[in-house]
Amino acid sequence: MKLEQIYDLIVKMGIEHDPRGQEAVQKQLAKEKKKIEDLKEDEKKEVDPDRHFNPYSDTRVLYGDLDREVKRILVGIDMEIGEVVLADRLGEKGRPIDLIMAHHPEGKATAGLYDVMHLQEDLLYQLGVPINVAEGIMASRIGEVRRGLMPLNHNRAVDAAKLLDISFMCCHTPADNMVTEYVQKKIDESNADTLGDIVKVLKEIPEYAEAVKTGAGPTIVVGSKDRRAGKVFVDMTGGTSGSQDAYAKLAAAGVGTLVVMHIGENHRKEAEKHHVNVIIAGHMASDSLGMNLLLDEIAKQGVEILTCSGLTRIQR
Repeated sequence: MKLEQIYDLIVKMGIEHDPRGQEAVQKQLAKEKKKIEDLKEDEKKEVDPDRHFNPYSDTRVLYGDLDREVKRILVGIDMEIGEVVLADRLGEKGRPIDLIMAHHPEGKATAGLYDVMHLQEDLLYQLGVPINVAEGIMASRIGEVRRGLMPLNHNRAVDAAKLLDISFMCCHTPADNMVTEYVQKKIDESNADTLGDIVKVLKEIPEYAEAVKTGAGPTIVVGSKDRRAGKVFVDMTGGTSGSQDAYAKLAAAGVGTLVVMHIGENHRKEAEKHHVNVIIAGHMASDSLGMNLLLDEIAKQGVEILTCSGLTRIQR
């Protein structure tokens, strides 16, 4: 496959499996195009052209000619300078790497991570939180994340890839959309009654079963295995953790249990305060599952996939 074909496939699959629905995503893209068209000519020069077709600012080709042929990819959760050097070393040992693919954003995709958090507003709305409330509680959190990203030296790994002339891209929200849909469907179809039942369902998924072996498997952090789950919301997409104020609104909207990749202690305490059960499915396992669902489609085209940096490769 050419690099452009891989990029287009990832964006396409991200949209197809977006929890907001394809119509909502296309509406967002139309608004974005109109916003760009209304800019002054000098302002348009600063616009990332990918915004015309890619609604996920944390997913980008960071280096490489889009016409470049890709036969072998090195994929991992976090692809930093060490992994870039590893890619070069593999080439020296007779396994040339045509593309490095990170799950977590690097380069300008890191700087744009905050922008995909608006997705969470729509998810809260779907659960019954009024949209004005959802946008209100997310606004300060999005600003906080944006300011937190500003001082980061986010282009280091991309600079290394440029020096070694290895194509580099990252795939974040599209993969998170895939795992969110997959896990939500599994839980919904299982008719799980208790938190213990949900944990059993998760452990039947190979990536989570592997994570159990390394002590990073599904864990109940609010509630107990005998507690009834109620309405289950799989919360694994939208850039990063949302607002702490969301837990009160989720409880009021009837959500009984959250299944998440990870949760900060302050967020956990807020969930506990509002009697919302929380199950941590596992960060690397969840990221691996989302990436695997995408990588399977790429592998079907004859591209060889090598994995590192915490990605457990399981084919379906």
